Amino acid sequence: MARQNYSFEKRQRELEKSKKKEAKRQKKLERSSPDASEIEHDAPGDAQTPESDKEDSSS
Repeated sequence: MARQNYSFEKRQRELEKSKKKEAKRQKKLERSSPDASEIEHDAPGDAQTPESDKEDSSS
């Protein structure tokens, strides 16, 4: 008879919990301010691109 892999089962439970937690966080974020998620994703890329261009052109 095969032995149960309790570590695998525990890892699966942890992954499921983390997915639920992330989904809840996203839902809460969208509910509090729908525009914040768009700004959050766009801001870092926009802020870094012009600075890196300035550094390259001044060299």
